[in-house]
Amino acid sequence: MSDVLENLTRVLEARKSADPEKSYVASLHAKGLNKILEKVGEECTETLLAAKDAEHTGETRAVISETADLWFHSMVMLSNLGLSQKDVLDELSSRFDLSGLDEKASRSE
Repeated sequence: MSDVLENLTRVLEARKSADPEKSYVASLHAKGLNKILEKVGEECTETLLAAKDAEHTGETRAVISETADLWFHSMVMLSNLGLSQKDVLDELSSRFDLSGLDEKASRSE
């Protein structure tokens, strides 16, 4: 799976400097972080609604599709901030030997 994320990271970096008229990613970067964050928020809401629908219908295709959109736009956000999927995966990896409750408590210290 990380191969997909690594490939997507490379593509996103390459498209950062592309022509905004020809690249959706470049157009987001040209509009700035606030526009990217709007897209992350929009995709988050759509993911939540799809999950609620799936809970009642049992149909999960929309949840998968909306989650992919959310991940994609989150990665555009990371790219805009000079970060990548590796930073997030490293953070998740560092939490494997830590209780979720302990990790959450450490954030409030």
